[in-house]
Amino acid sequence: MIVATKAIVFSALKYSEADLIVCCFTETAGIKTYLLRNVLKSKKGALKPSLFQPLTQLEVVANHKNKGSLEYLKEAKIFHPYKTLHTDNIKTGLVMFLSEMLKNCIKEEEANVDLYNYITSTLNWLDENDEVANFHIFFLLKLSAHLGFYPDASEIQHQYFNLVEGNFQSSDAYAPCIKDEAVEGLKLFFDIKLNEIGQIKLSKKTRLESLNLLLTYYKFHVHGYQHPKSLSVLIQL
Repeated sequence: MIVATKAIVFSALKYSEADLIVCCFTETAGIKTYLLRNVLKSKKGALKPSLFQPLTQLEVVANHKNKGSLEYLKEAKIFHPYKTLHTDNIKTGLVMFLSEMLKNCIKEEEANVDLYNYITSTLNWLDENDEVANFHIFFLLKLSAHLGFYPDASEIQHQYFNLVEGNFQSSDAYAPCIKDEAVEGLKLFFDIKLNEIGQIKLSKKTRLESLNLLLTYYKFHVHGYQHPKSLSVLIQL
């Protein structure tokens, strides 16, 4: 079936000498993986490797057979050109990390327009703004709502965070729980808007601990979760 849809690139892996395997999150069909033959060597082809940088927003025309195999991409063009996302060093590190996390967490081959719009709107904000030190924590916390395991903050005044139940409690009676600066740092990201994240002042140490707490929470709730390899690059920025 020939379809035209918007798509976000999650990854592009070299396959054999000249091919790419590209994983995209499409607006109309969820996750789709495409085999792009000879794209790395062909100078005349319409599909250029530069189109498939992580988190690029595309408009594509594709043949979806929907049989669980690699699909065929006929056409692709940039839908939303970025200004800084692939040139700013800090944002490039964030893009590597977030694209890996998104590929890790989103597996469904079905439309999820709310999730698609959340990802694109936050990426567009990241592209346009400079105070982005807290962006990845905000992004992952709000992403968990779309994935079905957003923490219950109704008793956020308590010190312990239950990694399994995803709530705050007064004791560690129901393990595994965490109580430290990472929990207090994470609490600051509830009930704020994206354009307010620059108001959150965290030390680099606390920010990293809060991020690791959130990643541990993801580990408990994402089937087949894999620790992001790009985290080490992000930490160095």
